[in-house]
Amino acid sequence: MSAAKAAQPLHRVLVVDDDADIVEMLEYNLTKEGYDVRTATDGRKALEVARTYLPELVVLDIMMPHLDGIEAGRQLRDIPEMRQTYILYLTARSEEYSEVAAFDVGADDYITKPIKPRALMSRINALFRREAQKADPGEQIAIADLNINRKNYSVTQGEKSVILPKKEFELLFFLAQHPNKVFSREELLQKIWGADIYVLERTVDVHIRKLREKIGDTHIRTLKGVGYMFTDQNE
Repeated sequence: MSAAKAAQPLHRVLVVDDDADIVEMLEYNLTKEGYDVRTATDGRKALEVARTYLPELVVLDIMMPHLDGIEAGRQLRDIPEMRQTYILYLTARSEEYSEVAAFDVGADDYITKPIKPRALMSRINALFRREAQKADPGEQIAIADLNINRKNYSVTQGEKSVILPKKEFELLFFLAQHPNKVFSREELLQKIWGADIYVLERTVDVHIRKLREKIGDTHIRTLKGVGYMFTDQNE
């Protein structure tokens, strides 16, 4: 490792899987790529480690003893310091409902086993690369009763503070950047999740539903058969 690379702060990654061989393989490959890695073998232990380690990425198995990955992910999102943490699910289950459940609790990516280490490292590197390439984090949007601040990922609606996980925030911010313009589900997947991450189009619907639950349905409109649009009217 070069001196310049060594001088940079390492991204913190928590690997959670009840298969010791998978944990060892992921820890080895992530460390080799320059990440700082901690591990856990079940959901309860993952929560315990996460509260003090505060990882920037959690690689999380779904089927585990004591606390499964879906519930563990939900509880991780309830930790205030981890609302913007990436969650990447690894699972042997390929059913659509498992994938939808994962994205429903705020997953950023979903990969089925068997794991291909090089492909997985590429997906993880892509998550952090897109973070580094984002626009000025000081950008702020104020439309009608909403104030959306990308500097600290905060949203206020009138006097109320609205807490959003990373992907919900990014979806709202992107739509608000382009008021009164319709985007298809496919376009939103490309813009928010990226071309190198495969997720179901239904994932967009899940995130839109969650946004409406938190900010109401005034600003986000559905155009049946077309997509979604953010309106700058406060009707």
